[in-house]
Amino acid sequence: MEDRLALRLQLFRDSGQASPQVTRFVEEELTALAAEGHPVTEDTAGLLTSHLVMALTRLLNGEPIEQFLTDDDVAVELADHPRAVERAHAISLRAKKELGAALPDSEINFLAMHLAVLRKNALRRDVP
Repeated sequence: MEDRLALRLQLFRDSGQASPQVTRFVEEELTALAAEGHPVTEDTAGLLTSHLVMALTRLLNGEPIEQFLTDDDVAVELADHPRAVERAHAISLRAKKELGAALPDSEINFLAMHLAVLRKNALRRDVP
């Protein structure tokens, strides 16, 4: 993992904003995304990293995650990115299994948006 992205996770952990369990989970997901060919760097995945860390932390702390009024709009945007939606659901299922925190649909949609952008960056990288 890129040093700057690893530092982001370390800062969440060391500051007490996220548990080692959550940061380890997110690190494993980022490693898996990189292994799938996605460009996982601070520039391409920093927001994804923060979003996932904070969403999982809120869930584990029992804090509410509100449904966004834009969920339908986000779903329309994601219609062209089925792989990102599938991957976001897979991450949510793993979070439920390993952390006991199932992401609500709203968070899955926003996670899928981050993953769609990450995939788009991977495709751009492959174009000469």
